[in-house]
Amino acid sequence: MSATYRALASVVMLIGFYVVALLQLAAVVALGVWLFQHTSGVVTGKLLLPLVVALGAVAVGLWRAIRTRNEPASGLILGEREAPQLWAIVRELAAAVGTRAPDEIRLVPEVNAAVGEQSRLLGLIGGRRTLYIGLPLLQGMRVDQLRSVLAHELGHYSGSHTRLGGVAYRGRLAIEETVDQISPHNPIGWVFKAYSKLYLMVDNAASRRQELEADRASVQLAGHDAATSALRMLPALDAAWSFYMGRYVEPGWSADLAPDDLFGGFAQLLHARRDEIDELRENAPDRPPSRWDTHPPVHVRVAAMGQLPAVQVAPDDRPAWIMLADVAGAGRQLQGIVVNHGSRRIVPWAEFTAEWVATSVQQQADRIYRAAGRFTGAPEPGLPTVLELVRNGRLGEFAEQFFSGATRKEAAVAFAGPMETLLDNAAVRSGRARWQLSWSGPARLVGRSGEPWDLAEIAKLAVSPETLDEALVRLAELGVDATRATVVQRRASARNADLIGALANIKIDGREHDVLVLDNGLILIPDPGKSSEGENRLKALLGAVPVGELATRHPYLPYEEIRSVTVTKRVPLKAELTLHDGRVVQVQELMASELLEKHSRDTLLRVFQRIND
Repeated sequence: MSATYRALASVVMLIGFYVVALLQLAAVVALGVWLFQHTSGVVTGKLLLPLVVALGAVAVGLWRAIRTRNEPASGLILGEREAPQLWAIVRELAAAVGTRAPDEIRLVPEVNAAVGEQSRLLGLIGGRRTLYIGLPLLQGMRVDQLRSVLAHELGHYSGSHTRLGGVAYRGRLAIEETVDQISPHNPIGWVFKAYSKLYLMVDNAASRRQELEADRASVQLAGHDAATSALRMLPALDAAWSFYMGRYVEPGWSADLAPDDLFGGFAQLLHARRDEIDELRENAPDRPPSRWDTHPPVHVRVAAMGQLPAVQVAPDDRPAWIMLADVAGAGRQLQGIVVNHGSRRIVPWAEFTAEWVATSVQQQADRIYRAAGRFTGAPEPGLPTVLELVRNGRLGEFAEQFFSGATRKEAAVAFAGPMETLLDNAAVRSGRARWQLSWSGPARLVGRSGEPWDLAEIAKLAVSPETLDEALVRLAELGVDATRATVVQRRASARNADLIGALANIKIDGREHDVLVLDNGLILIPDPGKSSEGENRLKALLGAVPVGELATRHPYLPYEEIRSVTVTKRVPLKAELTLHDGRVVQVQELMASELLEKHSRDTLLRVFQRIND
């Protein structure tokens, strides 16, 4: 019933969307006639052109939505040979909920499961069915939990949710395409944006009802305990996957490396951190319901399940991955299908971790070495440069820049932390130590035979002139050569930097620029173009080229090269940047300046404040 309601509501709302468009068209025509009678044709054209363009966007949005084909998502197709137990359970559950089994099962990389159907004639004629199962679910769930998930998804089939879902999908797409085509400053766009919110509210409400309907199948076929634990496991696995990608994969990916077994690594992490995953599952925070959600919150769904009749189903705590004949092989095949490695070097996990951590530590060391070079004037700064500052009693003076508010004596003592990073870097550069992968915690520094290395105590000795020689003796005994640790990247780059703001039409030393504000520097783009096109120009530029590449094409000013900032006016912004080399850069916002988003100026002012701190 909810599927019919959702499709009917989508059709009515979609028709209403174009009724609104026709009414606005009639209003524009009437306005055009009136303007033509009371003003010149030129004035009429200028006033009506934006409105006509907006209405043309409606036609474009509808046309694109109609032409869009709901093709199956990319994934590894699992046949009977690859997943015999999975197919057996799926067919059993399909018969139990009174629907035909899917035509294919696709393994996908998401922490999710879903169903789709390529229906025709707005869902009046059924089509090919696809069941999508995220490999992380198979790796992290028990058999009875996955059985619950599968029953839920097949419940969407039995409720005809997928057949008529194409109507809702095309309705969303048509409205999104239309709104994207219209300028945010166009008054017609305001009307359509308001209507699009109403459409989403209606469609999402129907979607939430369908989820609760499908949950009934989970309880009936898998039991209350399995169904509720599976629901709670989903956000825990999602958090684990995000943690895994952010801490283990992305740093190496940014260093032009790729692990040879992406999904196998996640399985290792789940095994090593099982207690943490279980705690996440049991203590996941509840979020309040929202009208914009397509799914009810977990606690709402669990409460609804509690109202259903109790069903006795034997638990099955076997790992869900046994449903595949070769889960490791399937993971590697899936990686080959869905992951674009580009020019990255594919290496085993141990090498992947050792290389990216060493690169990260070198980058941290380079920031200190560059600062030491600016402080001392050394052309090739490195660990010997810093140690010489210690011997001459100048470490505190140098270290003040890293510890805001600290005295020179306090800064020298606190520098033991950065010093440990420098010594770790020296140990790796000397070939005496390496970084070892750990699935249960951060990577560990170990010696050649795998024995743990901890240079914290030596670092504490190395920040004082009185104990520096003892520290050097202990380093020599370990075979660490301080002269091997020197700067690699002599100037900071924008590689892996994040964009935090952008301003168009800003004068830099009297010449107009577009300015991209990154988390570690400014990209200055000279002579950018017409002042009236600043915001659109920024959006087009950032949508086409990564900021790291833009920094290689245009002047780039790292924040670490700025000694101080004097802001003489906040709005419009006017400031002087004094660099460590003595140069002064003038920054002036103009009346024609434009912001990529309204907080860009405030973001830049916060950056300036941080530099002064």
